[in-house]
Amino acid sequence: MSQITAFGTYVPEKIIDNHFFEGLIDTNDEWIISRTGIKTRRYSKDGEYTSDLAYKAVQNLMESSGKDISDVDFIVVCTTSPDQPMPNAASRVQYKLGIQNTGCNDIYAACAGFVYGLQMAHGFINSGVYKKVLVIGSETLSKITDMSDRTSCILFGDGAGAALVEPGEEQFLAFNSGTNGDLGHDLYLSHKKNSINGVGINPNSKIVQNGRSVFKWAVGNIPIKIRELVDKAGLTMDDIDYIVPHSANLRIIEAIAKSLDYPMDKVPESVTEFGNTSSASIPIAIEKSRKNGGIKKGDIVLMIGFGGGLTFAGTIVRWNL
Repeated sequence: MSQITAFGTYVPEKIIDNHFFEGLIDTNDEWIISRTGIKTRRYSKDGEYTSDLAYKAVQNLMESSGKDISDVDFIVVCTTSPDQPMPNAASRVQYKLGIQNTGCNDIYAACAGFVYGLQMAHGFINSGVYKKVLVIGSETLSKITDMSDRTSCILFGDGAGAALVEPGEEQFLAFNSGTNGDLGHDLYLSHKKNSINGVGINPNSKIVQNGRSVFKWAVGNIPIKIRELVDKAGLTMDDIDYIVPHSANLRIIEAIAKSLDYPMDKVPESVTEFGNTSSASIPIAIEKSRKNGGIKKGDIVLMIGFGGGLTFAGTIVRWNL
């Protein structure tokens, strides 16, 4: 059995409001808020990268919990924006933390990454392969954003979240996941290849998104997957205290909540203040809710990430922090 025993987050200091984009593209604050709900986001400094944000999230985890991480035996970093393709981001985090004798691996599942990381950690702990696993979602999306793309540049921000998973009282009540790889060309980051599924793409090393298609896929599929996950846990929607979806866009979150007939005040988000931080958005939303008197010990919390792939991953946990 496994449980989350410590939790931490970090966002860069630099705040970017919507007026920043008025000098780059044809847009304004009202337009951005009406379509995305985003008011501000955070950008990392020059020379500050994904592993740096991950390191600071783990520092926050240690400070808030008093946990010793020197004996962590596996590190998972979930990211779409690693410092470089090789060595992996987890190895850079291992170096910065000075942890010895630990395995390191990255999960490259975009906005679903953090929940996939929790699934992996749960499997490691329950199988007895590892006893102490760090799961980190960390992104510096500002460094791979196409600032000339009016539809996407306004969305993304930087941040990180970390969870320590150890043996203990069973906390994870259910998992699910799935992928529609036939829609891979609707959200991608390509360095070399110029096609996906036979569809021509732009290999410009920047995020490219067909927002309309991703919106339709998320709103049409995620409510179904949430209900399936609740059924799998042997629960009802009334049993779920909070649903924490990936904070892609406030309008997507609102549409998902409406489809489920679920109250928005029970759907924590991080997008309005921090933008779309991909794999970091769920932990940042959870921490924001905790600080504002929302999620508390004993609550049943459903997390579901969705994005590039197009893929999704969900879990239900009994929050114990």
